[in-house]
Amino acid sequence: MVIENNMSTNFVLNDDNGTPPKFERKVVDFQDIERRFTNTTTDYAKQFFHIYSCRLEELRPYLSERAQKKWGDVKLLKLPEVENFENERCIIIGTLFKHQLWKPSILRELGEDTDEPNITIEKHDNYCSEKDQPFLEDGTSRIKLVGSKVVITEIITGVVCAILGKKLENGSFDVEDWCFAGCPPHSSIQSPPASGKLLLISGLDLVNNYKTLPLNLFVEWINGMAGTVESQRDVASVVNVLIAGNSIKSTRSEMQSSKGLTESKAQETAAANEISSATAKLDELMSEIVTNCCVTLMPGQYDPTNVMLPQRPIQRFMLRESSKYKSFKGVSNPWVGSIGNRLIGGSSGQPIEDILRVSGDTDITPIQWLERTLDWRHYSPTAPDTLPAYPFHVRDLFIMQECPDIYFVGNTDKFETKLWKGEEGQTVRLVCIPKFSTTSTAVIIDLETLETTTISFGVN
Repeated sequence: MVIENNMSTNFVLNDDNGTPPKFERKVVDFQDIERRFTNTTTDYAKQFFHIYSCRLEELRPYLSERAQKKWGDVKLLKLPEVENFENERCIIIGTLFKHQLWKPSILRELGEDTDEPNITIEKHDNYCSEKDQPFLEDGTSRIKLVGSKVVITEIITGVVCAILGKKLENGSFDVEDWCFAGCPPHSSIQSPPASGKLLLISGLDLVNNYKTLPLNLFVEWINGMAGTVESQRDVASVVNVLIAGNSIKSTRSEMQSSKGLTESKAQETAAANEISSATAKLDELMSEIVTNCCVTLMPGQYDPTNVMLPQRPIQRFMLRESSKYKSFKGVSNPWVGSIGNRLIGGSSGQPIEDILRVSGDTDITPIQWLERTLDWRHYSPTAPDTLPAYPFHVRDLFIMQECPDIYFVGNTDKFETKLWKGEEGQTVRLVCIPKFSTTSTAVIIDLETLETTTISFGVN
């Protein structure tokens, strides 16, 4: 691919010889590694508890090994066996569960539709209250967790862990220490990374932000039509643009409730037209980019695809023009793939956003929760408890099978990054991609060095 400056020979972007410069954009290897997210069949006749059972059984061997290494020859017991070892130090393995009064409830949602005047539905920004209680369960039994090591805001339902402690006379378990499955090791056969840069962007929100100045500047910049000669040479090093969800919308529509059939149909028609128009705009925008640069498009929470995780790629027939190009790749959410021999994984934002709601701890930032999911070896622990997910019964698709080189979450309020170092020599670049619609900011990562910078197209 070639980025060419077609401006007049008198324009400032000409080189010293007065001719428009040309920069060749390198094409690197792309692999959609984890097709498990899109090739798996679903069976709605199955119960959701199968996911937790599969999750526990797959992570149990890792936890047993790490727990014994960390705590030595302490007895490793199953939850039913703890009953006979009162006040004796032991290790138990199970899935965390936090009982929360304000968790989403279908009965509460049905109550919102009632005409009964005595029913009041209280709205909450998160699911936390003073009555929250932590438990550990393994499919056969459950035990309450107590002690100074138990920080209720850090208990996330769905996380599988090993716990060191002892059962008390009142039937609860006094926690002494924690152990998690840990991040998988890096592959030993991974090829050296290619030279080039990856651009991460999310939350375009074309329903409300199409043809804005920041978006126009971004398209011109990525196509090599803006900036100095040096800037154009630099943008030519961008080998892939990864769009991490919510390209159509970044918020849920707040339509006025109406009891009239005509009014309801009118609202539904308006919403459908809004989505259709924004999808056409996305196709137009990407058609401008894919002629000059490879694009990887992930769906997001408010994009036109399935709601349950994993979300399938936006249908190609909805993006008729851009999908004609080989440089366009529609992928799932979450997604794991390889770009320029760098293993890249992440989501469009739902897992971390949901963890924030479950936790309620505003002092822990999204980048810190992203880091913890590495230690938990799981992309989306709150699914399917408070985050919609398919009732898989053979295996839990969200368990990390590999250690990514770049691990991201999209649609955050601000940019954050960290270079994470693992116990087994892993190095992972963690990135929180800010919403472009509110920050006008994209993230650039050097594939060779993992150095990270931001580029802003804002006018302020």
